[in-house]
Amino acid sequence: MREDTAREAAPEAPAPGAPLLDVRRLLLIGTGSASAVDLPSWLGWLRATHPGLETQVVLTRSAERFVTLQAATAAAGRVALRDSWPDDPTVSVRHVELAEWAEALVVYPATLAFTARFAQGHADSPGLLAAQCTGAPVGLAAALPPGGADSHAYRMHIEALRARPNVVVLPPVPGLSQTTGRMDSWAPGLLPDLLTRLERRRTALAARDHGSGR
Repeated sequence: MREDTAREAAPEAPAPGAPLLDVRRLLLIGTGSASAVDLPSWLGWLRATHPGLETQVVLTRSAERFVTLQAATAAAGRVALRDSWPDDPTVSVRHVELAEWAEALVVYPATLAFTARFAQGHADSPGLLAAQCTGAPVGLAAALPPGGADSHAYRMHIEALRARPNVVVLPPVPGLSQTTGRMDSWAPGLLPDLLTRLERRRTALAARDHGSGR
């Protein structure tokens, strides 16, 4: 990752019609929603539409119920990581490497549990800790169970995240619940829509930093 950080080449332009994302390195955290089964397809889309973008995938253990590390690795073209600290001794620290490597971070899909932990400042996994500590833009695509979008917990956590200058949240869209069989579940919005919001926030943060002389 450190060799990649030293690379300063400008990002390649995305394919025509694809959203602009003016970064070279994207950290994508997948969490334990059934929608995670679609991650390999989205990763393939990212590689096709943003050929200069490197995507590092990190999967929570609950996400691995729906998508394997091998599938994410093959689709992203980069070895996917489990969102846990290695058992063996290492000279580097995974969450610091992830935070320093990534120029932007997305959580796709973002379960209510992950959103709550992030909003409350929890930092008990490398991916979550990297998201807490990075100054790069962070985007979450919420994925919720039936009743989740109207729950007090979700509204409270979203309100807290709105106060963070580098965080954007893509609201969920109605989806088919595997349990109720009705359209009362909440699926993540489209990844291109999340990238569009993320790029707008990245641009705003860059303008702010430029204006303040950072």
